[in-house]
Amino acid sequence: MLDYDLEAAHYDQTRGGVERARAAAGSVLELVPASCAVLVDVACGTGIVSELLSAPGRTVVGVDRSAGMLALARPRLAGCGGVARGDATRLPVASGSVDAVTFMWLLHLVSEATVAEAIADAARVLRPGGVMVTTVDKNSAQFQTDSDVGAILQAAQRELAPAASDAEERIRELAASAGLEPAGTAGYIGHGQGKSPREWVRRVREEIKWLRNAEPARVEEICRALEALPEQDAPRADPRYRLASFRLPEG
Repeated sequence: MLDYDLEAAHYDQTRGGVERARAAAGSVLELVPASCAVLVDVACGTGIVSELLSAPGRTVVGVDRSAGMLALARPRLAGCGGVARGDATRLPVASGSVDAVTFMWLLHLVSEATVAEAIADAARVLRPGGVMVTTVDKNSAQFQTDSDVGAILQAAQRELAPAASDAEERIRELAASAGLEPAGTAGYIGHGQGKSPREWVRRVREEIKWLRNAEPARVEEICRALEALPEQDAPRADPRYRLASFRLPEG
């Protein structure tokens, strides 16, 4: 996993910046009730999304393990809440004390066991009627675009990739085990993140983790299929990221 203390200084610029943050926050806010008074954004990073989740009368608290990230998040959240250093599986928050817990760009990075612990702890800190909102199938989105590139990569993913720790079906099962009920879904476009066939060939050969253990001949077969596509330098469709929300029942 990345050293997020080192990444903090240039994290926003290399992850889509304000445009991406606005799209992500808008999607989260579709799933957070307007009445939400206290929201905890887990793995808040630099706080670039967290600050956009604020509203009059709402306290937003960013939680992260990285001191470097929190140093950037602190001034962003100073006017609407604050930050706290902590772990997603042991939130520094009292039980039954918040109205919403959000996980943006986190659960795909950790093991399924950690995902289960994080969801259980989110359920612990929620008040009755509170919601947990998380991205689901985050990494899969880049392979699921409606394009000629997407058709090749989707087939390869189905064949070769292990189950994702943030797969929506599994998240639903873990949420149910924690006493949470499905409450809705939303999504947003990763503007400017669509890639060309030529760039995908490079990524297939150098970056995609689940291809590292594949037979070299199969990897080259995928590359040849991508290289045969027209307009090698033309970016294809942007990915669409998905979020799911779950509610702690009242009474």
